[in-house]
Amino acid sequence: MIVHQHPFLAPCRFARLVLAEHAIEAELVVEPFWDARPQFVAVNPALKLPMAYDGERDPLCGAEVLMEYVDERYGEARPAHRLMPSDPFQRAEVRRLVYWFTQKFEEEVAGPLVTERILKIEMPSKRGGGAPDSAALRIARQNVVAHFHYLGSLAIGRKWIAGDSFTFADLAAAAALSVVDYLGEAPWGADPAVKAWYQKLKSRPSFRPLLSDKARLVAPSPHYADLDF
Repeated sequence: MIVHQHPFLAPCRFARLVLAEHAIEAELVVEPFWDARPQFVAVNPALKLPMAYDGERDPLCGAEVLMEYVDERYGEARPAHRLMPSDPFQRAEVRRLVYWFTQKFEEEVAGPLVTERILKIEMPSKRGGGAPDSAALRIARQNVVAHFHYLGSLAIGRKWIAGDSFTFADLAAAAALSVVDYLGEAPWGADPAVKAWYQKLKSRPSFRPLLSDKARLVAPSPHYADLDF
């Protein structure tokens, strides 16, 4: 696949984890979506990342769309390791949590932190670049604690966050936390269950490429690449 993405957008990281868990090779193309390139807008007017091409077909726009496509096209070839449960109710719970982390967590926590601390450095001023908005950062830092407690309630009450099996929900949540962790904004002391669950995800081979990502002018937190932290 060819995947247009930004390495520090959590939904793009989720897509990378999905592909890696299915052993699908991907060529990653960094897409400066704020430039709204005419060729990009023509096929993706919502400017939604990630955007993936699988062969000569039209692009797959959005992490949730790519997740469903990969499961339907490639999941049956690996039934023992499929990341979408067979039970309809369990599938609904996986989708609910995926949307929670790719949309709600992204809007309230990861998106503002990444925008203010990473993207604004890369964007030209005419596209929204510049100094970070302290009010936006303050609100995101307040929101992350509540999200940690919610994730902790899932992690402590279940084997994996959507139930007994490892699913797309775990990948979506871990991708979201990974960008917050990179920036040193993850309150790991708020809930030990979250830290223990995240350590399991961080140790998976699919996660290793994410741990080598480096943002322009923004160094990772000291423990970011450590599996035991």
